Amino acid sequence: MSLDAAPAGAPASGAPDPAILRAGRLTVYELFQAQVRRSPEALAIEQGSGRDRIRLSYGALDRRVQHAAGLLLKLGIRRGDRVAVLSENRFEYIELELAAAMIGAIVACQNWRLTPDELRHCLTLVTPKVVFVSARHGAALGRIDHGAAHVVEIEKDYERLIGETDPAAPEPAVDPEDGLVILYTSGTTGLPKGALISHRAEIARMTALRLDIRATEGDGFVAWAPMFHMASTDQMLGALMSGAPVIVVDGMKPRAIVDALERYRLGWLVLMPGAIQPVIEEMQARGAVPKGIRAIGAMADLVPAKQLSEVTALMQAPYYNSFGATETGLPPASGALLAPGEMPTSLSRKKSALCEFRLVDGSGRDVADGEPGEIAIRGPTVFSGYWNAPEVNARDFRGGWFHMGDLFRRNPDGTYDFVDRAKYMIKSGGENIYPAEIERVLLADPRVADAVVVRKKDPAWGEIPVAFIARLDETLSGTDIEALCRARLAGYKRPKEVRFVALEALPRSATGKIQRHEIEKWL
Repeated sequence: MSLDAAPAGAPASGAPDPAILRAGRLTVYELFQAQVRRSPEALAIEQGSGRDRIRLSYGALDRRVQHAAGLLLKLGIRRGDRVAVLSENRFEYIELELAAAMIGAIVACQNWRLTPDELRHCLTLVTPKVVFVSARHGAALGRIDHGAAHVVEIEKDYERLIGETDPAAPEPAVDPEDGLVILYTSGTTGLPKGALISHRAEIARMTALRLDIRATEGDGFVAWAPMFHMASTDQMLGALMSGAPVIVVDGMKPRAIVDALERYRLGWLVLMPGAIQPVIEEMQARGAVPKGIRAIGAMADLVPAKQLSEVTALMQAPYYNSFGATETGLPPASGALLAPGEMPTSLSRKKSALCEFRLVDGSGRDVADGEPGEIAIRGPTVFSGYWNAPEVNARDFRGGWFHMGDLFRRNPDGTYDFVDRAKYMIKSGGENIYPAEIERVLLADPRVADAVVVRKKDPAWGEIPVAFIARLDETLSGTDIEALCRARLAGYKRPKEVRFVALEALPRSATGKIQRHEIEKWL
């Protein structure tokens, strides 16, 4: 057979045969179900402790997922429809994501830290047909007009409803390019954007992590970070596609996290700035010895060097020198591990698996080694665009590359050093904060002449927002600013310091823009 001959069964026209195309495609649910068939009795999910502990095998989880998918169909959810979840971490959250994967629906993961106005924006942006809400967050949902036809209260209704519903069959038309989850990321306009992440991207994110840290099917994942965050959603789906257990923890609870690392072999133990010290103290207090961890931590450049050395020595595991995004997963620059127990001499990053990226100038031209350039990335982990934001997508995906807005410099040895954020973002305890979000609130007050928010290094959180305000009304106080922000902003976005300055003292460029980097020097 010649190299250019059509394969057996191909149409005479040379057009792709749908059956051949289908044979090359798998979805998140199909990969999960492959693990169910392989090891139905293996542990899939553990949640809680003592009498409240819940343990689900892969087979048991799959049976529940099929009933949950049946419930979604009964509620009128079809391929491409959105299902919103507003809940703390719990096993039902995972079931709903897998159920959506089974029928081609999209789960919009709501950030329960947001204010009512922000939450309303996030829900109305994606127009969900149903909202699943936990008792803890029911009051917050009740205060807003969300527009969903159905609301399911998880503790009150979920178990009964799936028990009354026949199991669904997988939807054969679901395609790897279909959206699976929407995770929200802060926007330069001050309102969150919804990043649509496909089955293809989730599968690739699972693969990239395992290539970079050498995780296996026996390496579990502790889902303590909020499930509305990529640090949990990407990794718990990846674990279940790999045959590994997921240990669900309701937030930053050092005792539960240390319990898990003593009892299970783990792949990536996510530890954000602000979460590291409490875990160190818990381990030291009980003399904990991990069963085995492939890699720990995230965002090494935001963690004091001494703390890096201490936590890696205690955990007997390398630190994950990561640089990724909600839009890209752990790529583009999370390929480096820092040796345990050592004070790192360099925090230069290495390219991740399954991606390619360039460093470009403002005109899209590649910059020379040693020159700062914006990362433009391509690869299967990249998201499918921002929901209902065509102008932003046209700008950020120009030329067929996703432009991240982050500036790096390439070193002669092929490593990369972070320079700055072209869009100026503050990373606080693993959360992304754009100053525009805070400035929008401050500048709306008639007593404020001008305001700028900058980042400040912080030993606990990595970075914190600090507001510099020029007043029109000298009676405006820090207490007033705190009350203003409390009413309009999520807690992690509120300025941790407020400093009042004269309007003429604010340094400006030739075009009148306030120069943030000059103000940072004041700190």
